[in-house]
Amino acid sequence: MKINSNDIRIGNVLEHLSKLWVVTKTQHVQPGKGGAFMQVEMKELRGGSKLNERFRAADTVEKVFLEEMEFQFLYRDDETLHFMNQDTFDQVQLPADLVGDSIVFLEDGMIIKICMYEGAPISVSLPPTVVLQIVEAEPVVKGQTATSSYKPAVLSNGVKVMVPQHIETGAKIVVDTSDSSYVERAK
Repeated sequence: MKINSNDIRIGNVLEHLSKLWVVTKTQHVQPGKGGAFMQVEMKELRGGSKLNERFRAADTVEKVFLEEMEFQFLYRDDETLHFMNQDTFDQVQLPADLVGDSIVFLEDGMIIKICMYEGAPISVSLPPTVVLQIVEAEPVVKGQTATSSYKPAVLSNGVKVMVPQHIETGAKIVVDTSDSSYVERAK
């Protein structure tokens, strides 16, 4: 679907230069001399490369609609991940690099979202947070819990994360899957 360049928003997926791009930043610029334009920062969906593009107000761009489907993670063998569609029970196999760095948070049975374009998977989205147990952390030192300092800890999946001083070994915490950061203590 063609849209005017002024209608480009963050999160839109555009087809540009024969590739699919997700819009990460937009800025409408109206210089003192010349016509207005839209400065758009995009990230390629398949390769991850970035592109800054300037679209004039009169330009149109191709907006792409992606189909998002829920899948359950079954297992991993070598560099292949196996998923099952929650509605049809069909199984798909995807390369592990499609998940990226957040693959360390992928657990058996986890429900994830796969974006499809023309029937082909192009990206995998994990839940925004997961609950994991701390297997190794420095002991709590009395009196240090009042400050907002952090200490290193190792999670059950082997990921190192900085946690507040009052968190002990064995505690369950909520971790952000996008940047491996501590969110809160699990309830």
